[in-house]
Amino acid sequence: MKFTPIKVNLFNLVKLPLAYLGGVRVSAITDTEVVVVIKHRWMNQNPFNSMFWAAQGMAAEMTTGVLVMKAIDDSKLKCSMLVTSQEARFFKKATGRITFSCKGGNEIKEAIKESIKTGEGQVVVLTSEGKNNDGIVVSRFQFHWSLRVKK
Repeated sequence: MKFTPIKVNLFNLVKLPLAYLGGVRVSAITDTEVVVVIKHRWMNQNPFNSMFWAAQGMAAEMTTGVLVMKAIDDSKLKCSMLVTSQEARFFKKATGRITFSCKGGNEIKEAIKESIKTGEGQVVVLTSEGKNNDGIVVSRFQFHWSLRVKK
């Protein structure tokens, strides 16, 4: 599959309907960065008139997961991928449009190369930062992805 925002968003509609219904949308994909937007609305709100932390988590994980999937696809290798740990920090109420981005494409490629060399799984830690329309960081997520090239 060619990784374009439209194709990934259609994939989400079919395979990850909760993320799609919650408003998670991929807006940009490159070899090194993925950008995802989510708008605060009734479907993803908490009782405090801001975005539920789990909705932010879906958007944040989407940036890292799409980047991992694209790197694996670009490598033309069979590779397993699994989130083994996740951490999050929240700095400000998430209202309006929140833009998450992850710029860890090069780290993923290095982990794949190391897995080829050692034959063992590698863990890569990817950070996704969510910013509001004013450019203020509202949350920061770290996902620990385990990658192992299959033989």
